Amino acid sequence: MGELFQPTHLLVIGVVLLVLFGGRKLPELGKGLGEGLRGFKDGMKGISDDPKDAAHIVTPKPDEQPK
Repeated sequence: MGELFQPTHLLVIGVVLLVLFGGRKLPELGKGLGEGLRGFKDGMKGISDDPKDAAHIVTPKPDEQPK
């Protein structure tokens, strides 16, 4: 088995999209998809692998007793 998407596969997908959505809707569809991906990437920037950094957890000092 070779690559997942070969050029002929992408061509067939493009033709199907053109038939389904028409020439006028494809730019709008691409723009919406791009904005969605950009928003997702921007949202992922604030997520960290370290849970203490991500949650900004403040731990009490050992000499302080909770009231």
